[in-house]
Amino acid sequence: MADRYQNHIHQQGGGDSYGTYGEGGGPDGYGYQADYPSQEEDAARDVREGLTHLKSSGYRELSEQYEDIMEDCGHGKFQWTLFVVLGLALMADGVECFVVAFALPSAEKDLCLSNAEKGMLGLVVFLSMMVGAFLWGGLADKLGRRRCLMVALAINCVFAFLSSFAQGYSFFLFFRLLSGIGIGGTVPIVYTYFSEFLQMEKRGEHLSWLCMFWMMGGIYASFTAWGVIPRYGWGFSMGSEFQFHSWRVFVLVAALPAIMSLVGLTFMPESPRFLLENAKHDEAWMILKQVHDTNWRAKGQPEKVFTVTHIKAPKTAEDEFIEIQTATGTPVQRWAVRSLRICKLVCTWSNVASLLSAELRFATLFMAIIWFCMAFSYYGLSVWFPDMIKHLQHEEYESRLKTFHGERVENFQFNFSLENQIHREGEYIRDKFVGIEIKSVKFEDSLFEDCLFEDIRSTDTTFENCTIRSTIFYNTDLWKEKFIDCRMENNTFEHNKHGCHLDTTDENDVLVYLVSFLGSLAVLPGNIISALFVEKIGRVRIIGGSMLISAGCSFFLLLSFSQSAIIALQCLFCGVSAAAWNGIEVVTVELYPASKRATAFGVLNALCKLAAVLGSSIFASFVGITKAIPILLSFTALVCGGLVALRLPDTRQKILQ
Repeated sequence: MADRYQNHIHQQGGGDSYGTYGEGGGPDGYGYQADYPSQEEDAARDVREGLTHLKSSGYRELSEQYEDIMEDCGHGKFQWTLFVVLGLALMADGVECFVVAFALPSAEKDLCLSNAEKGMLGLVVFLSMMVGAFLWGGLADKLGRRRCLMVALAINCVFAFLSSFAQGYSFFLFFRLLSGIGIGGTVPIVYTYFSEFLQMEKRGEHLSWLCMFWMMGGIYASFTAWGVIPRYGWGFSMGSEFQFHSWRVFVLVAALPAIMSLVGLTFMPESPRFLLENAKHDEAWMILKQVHDTNWRAKGQPEKVFTVTHIKAPKTAEDEFIEIQTATGTPVQRWAVRSLRICKLVCTWSNVASLLSAELRFATLFMAIIWFCMAFSYYGLSVWFPDMIKHLQHEEYESRLKTFHGERVENFQFNFSLENQIHREGEYIRDKFVGIEIKSVKFEDSLFEDCLFEDIRSTDTTFENCTIRSTIFYNTDLWKEKFIDCRMENNTFEHNKHGCHLDTTDENDVLVYLVSFLGSLAVLPGNIISALFVEKIGRVRIIGGSMLISAGCSFFLLLSFSQSAIIALQCLFCGVSAAAWNGIEVVTVELYPASKRATAFGVLNALCKLAAVLGSSIFASFVGITKAIPILLSFTALVCGGLVALRLPDTRQKILQ
């Protein structure tokens, strides 16, 4: 660092176009200033030990100054602590993508959901996260990274908690919508926030390691769903109006990463780069000193002095306007100025429009194509994989269908379950169906006379064009909707189960959780490889190569006809895609200046969620019809995105602007 600094006291030059920070605050001070000596003691110590200052020959750009300071602060305990805290926030985002999907098989019975309502629940997750990414990304560039991240996580925690207790579909949908808006801000803010505490040579690697937490979120969600949801005894009820089943416990447990991150953020400072961009020089200096001292004390060098006392950064016209108004105006004028500034902060459209300025236009266009193509394929296939496996299972299940034709059964008690059967033109006289489960059974053109149905639990069971006479239905869930074009004569329905009821059988196939678990776990090799080679190979080659390899994996799905082959290709696809995602997120951070970084990340992440909605909807609609169209769409999008990625500039040696 000796070549970058001079050992003399810098005398501040003239001119009003620069702001300065010095050796710490004024009489008001900061919450953490008490840990350090007074200004006089600092000055005396700095002179004795040879204080170094920025070159007097002229101040360089703030970005270059800031990079020098971060190198002086080093990489150590502070960054690793922040790494864990922000990683938990990223983990919470990963969990949010799986919560509704894992809870839905149970929630649909508990909340009496139709197919349209189930589709809306799945859709609202990504739509709300899209809104959240756009909103919080812009606000983080105006109000601060830490502040916005804490508010976003708090919103997620509160409404995730409320959603677990919601007894109706409308409230559950509303609470998950607000929960998604909160968690949607984590990805753009986390990467922006963490990158501003990293020096250039560490940035790519450690941002890639941070991506592992999203994978851990998927593992955590699938593992806890697997362990909690099938445990139907883990719940309670208060009459028939309030039910709290195990899937609701899972929704609560899924919020733990967000809660832990929120608690950790209370001990973390704001990004000093954001503060410097907003002319809060003294506060930024104190935080940088805190980072420096924390790292060097942990390394066993507490005597190492933080050698920076001045940073000059250009003031904005907005800063000067506010200073003039707040210094000379009346209380009413000062209130008006503050109100105007808050409105300008909330209205971030001008900042979004600046992403299409001459110097950023092509970068934004290229990144938008890459984000969209990658998300369209990744999330589309993420839905297609488990749906396709379910379809193959259903085909195998239907191949074992048993058909009974013209059977006549009299005075018989059915004390065994009926499953996967069709009964045509049968006659059932004085028979008893007591305490059994009827699953995937269809009765067609049959006669039931003087029969008893008692304590029946049914799934996907119907009676079509049947004649039912003098039959008693006691404590069953055989509703009128299950009797299609039937002739009902002198029948009795007593104590029928009204509404929807959660089955206590294993309706939630563990294969659903296992497939998601394996897909999340397969991301680990891709994360490790990208973290180790992102500085050696370069971000551009990581992105382009990974997307093209992922395209090859998707193409080979055309040749897969078994569940095991699909699961194997899913794991390979997820692992390679992880490397591409890591590179995309690192480049997004590095292409944009600090004043627009979170906004750009938020806009691109919102576009990602829009692509996820389109991809998952389109791909799911072709399950059971054809697999060629989804696979070819995925292949085309990945090839297109990969070729565009190869046109990006190399940002390995780029100082954050």
